[in-house]
Amino acid sequence: MFMSILSGLVVSVDALFIGLSLGLQKNCRFAYLAAINAFLFALCIAGFLLAGHVYEIIPFEPDLIVGFAFISLGAWSILQYIIFGRIKRGNRTQNQTQASRKTIVLVGLVMSIEAMMITMGITFVFMPNSSIVIPITVAAAHFGYSALTFHLARTKRAARIPAVVSHAVSGLALIAYGLLALFSGVSP
Repeated sequence: MFMSILSGLVVSVDALFIGLSLGLQKNCRFAYLAAINAFLFALCIAGFLLAGHVYEIIPFEPDLIVGFAFISLGAWSILQYIIFGRIKRGNRTQNQTQASRKTIVLVGLVMSIEAMMITMGITFVFMPNSSIVIPITVAAAHFGYSALTFHLARTKRAARIPAVVSHAVSGLALIAYGLLALFSGVSP
């Protein structure tokens, strides 16, 4: 039980950088972050409930799914920022508010799906000892981490941090978790 809680806290660290990237966007309000985290909590519960059924269906080690899923999410997180960043810089006539809201929705979807995958990954690893504490820990850690850095991003010091740094670090954290799941045979 302790290891599943610790895993939920550790693998949710990327939410620090997601909160930072959302906080650096002037059009993002804290209410958006709260709505994203409510959706995230629902997906964590769904991931927990589905993990047992998925585990029975797959004929191979679930660490492969966990590893490749996190590597894909991390790479997508980095690439989507680079791609959308170029589109935004290249097309100055685009409505900036609309672009920011699309980015907020995309970041929210990625963060929610990633949290669902974290929940499923931790549940796969701790299948015999799984409890509802896993999705609650993952969702609470995501909300706490992202809320903290969202508010810190509104300070003058954090406003000077380029958004690409937060996306790159967040993506690299997901990739590192995926590699750990693949090569260690045991997710953290």
